[in-house]
Amino acid sequence: MTVRVATVAFEGIEARNVDVQVQISTGKILFMIVGLPDKAVGESRERVRAALTASGLALPLKRITINLAPADMPKEGSHFDLPIALALMAAIGAIPSDALEGYCVLGELALDGSITPVAGVLPAAIAANQRNLGLICPEACGPEAAWASSDLDILAPQTLIQLANHFKGTQLMARPQPAIRQAGANLPDMADIRGQESARRVLKITAAAGIIS
Repeated sequence: MTVRVATVAFEGIEARNVDVQVQISTGKILFMIVGLPDKAVGESRERVRAALTASGLALPLKRITINLAPADMPKEGSHFDLPIALALMAAIGAIPSDALEGYCVLGELALDGSITPVAGVLPAAIAANQRNLGLICPEACGPEAAWASSDLDILAPQTLIQLANHFKGTQLMARPQPAIRQAGANLPDMADIRGQESARRVLKITAAAGIIS
């Protein structure tokens, strides 16, 4: 059986539809990701494996194939971690097989099973809303995703376990509300830099041009 989970790949600020397909079969023990993944996507194998182990789950000693379709579109970034992990959880029966239907998923995994923020959540939320899908994203990104539409179904868990419990009905999550991310208290200041005149000049020019903020 092949489990499918919807996610996105980014071309600039455009979110392109991607289908994460997971198949577990007999044969040589292998965990393979195909579909033009970059290095960050390829490394998700280890993050996903560790996060599942930390959540009390073990991958079967079988041939695991992850296909990111369409195969001719480059896939970049760590946000593929969560859709891959959830597809695997569905494939091994850790969550109901139909739990992910109707959702677009993105998020990075830490080795302890927590879900960490990623860039591009708002474009992904807009794309999901246009496809009449809900969105599963990291808790820290939930308020950003909520700006896409008041009708968008959003799940913003802290951990894989919290999300699994939500699907099982034992720990229901509330929909996040739109909010602006607060700036940190101890942001770097150009006034603190001593020397490095060439580097400071480059930063000032790019900031003035609006390339960075």
